[in-house]
Amino acid sequence: MTFGTRLLTWFCGELVGTDSLGNRYYREKGRREFPRGGGRFSREKRWVIYAGEPEGSKVPPEWHAWLHHTVDEVPRPDGRRRYPWEKEHRPNLTGTPYAYRPPGSILRGGGSRPVATDYEPWTPE
Repeated sequence: MTFGTRLLTWFCGELVGTDSLGNRYYREKGRREFPRGGGRFSREKRWVIYAGEPEGSKVPPEWHAWLHHTVDEVPRPDGRRRYPWEKEHRPNLTGTPYAYRPPGSILRGGGSRPVATDYEPWTPE
């Protein structure tokens, strides 16, 4: 968190909630009415203070929608029905030891799969 963000949070921020990853979400104090036709400068400011390393992919979808003014209601932990086929939100793991490395990847330490033994290359006669 930068010094400017810390000052904005202390003096103008109102904590509205946290997510399962520990990120804290804020909005501007005392700014509830949205003037019609004012554009993006008339909307309330919303921001996130990340837990740990700042990474945009750490924001779950419901909080992303709230941050970008897609929805006006603050997400609640029990507010949305979860389906059995839904997976838990995970941040982008690229560049970490947990990144996906397919079979045959150099980073996985393996070579390519063996070629089938019934293949015979064509040779001119």
